[in-house]
Amino acid sequence: MAASTPNGNPTVRPLTSAVPVEAVLFDIDGTLCDSDPLHHVAFQEMLLEIGYNNGVPIDEEFFIKNIAGRSDVEAAQNLFPDWELEKGLKFLEDKEVKYRSLASERLEPVNGLAKVVQWVKDHGYKRAAVTNAPRINAELMISLLGLSDFFQTVIVGGECEKPKPAPFPYLKALKELQVSADHTFIFEDSASGTRAGVAAGIPVVAVATRNPEKSLLDAGATLIIKDYEDPKLWSALEEIDGEEIKLKKAGA
Repeated sequence: MAASTPNGNPTVRPLTSAVPVEAVLFDIDGTLCDSDPLHHVAFQEMLLEIGYNNGVPIDEEFFIKNIAGRSDVEAAQNLFPDWELEKGLKFLEDKEVKYRSLASERLEPVNGLAKVVQWVKDHGYKRAAVTNAPRINAELMISLLGLSDFFQTVIVGGECEKPKPAPFPYLKALKELQVSADHTFIFEDSASGTRAGVAAGIPVVAVATRNPEKSLLDAGATLIIKDYEDPKLWSALEEIDGEEIKLKKAGA
């Protein structure tokens, strides 16, 4: 598990500490694809139908604060504190049907995704998708992005002891891939997911698609990038390559 500094903030591990790298783990929503706007639209439309917030559509700030990156239980409790949990979860289930319909027509990869996927493939690293999304959503998004053959396993938070921000989904991915936290790094986009990765003892590269950079830093992200074309990312990956070469030379 991750250590903390005296002020309570998580200790940030440099990305090169994962060398020799064995695996790269990816969140899905907001990390592989900029899906939050589609989730936001689905929530907006369904909440308007029930007269939520006196008929005023929820804005992006509300969506990020209460829904994005949260488990279904947490999102249901945030949205409907006065409802029975079962009723809130049923609403979220119905919302996912609407989301899948929108995603099938409009889902787009995060800029530069194909490039980083190729980098991972070229290095022969193991890979897993780790998400709080329902499995049916996760597999649909992976398929729409053409990544069904890329991931060796898909870990769903709701199928673990606890979803993100608990570390269990990431710990399960390590176990299934038979790799160590010391030789793995993660791509995430939410503070919740970043906290999960850090709690599992794994350095996190945070993709700032929608979430505020400060929240990602506070959660313990090692590196924050705009997208997969960000020069900061490729500089960090070049450092990993350099350290890997040094290790091989030393072992030769």
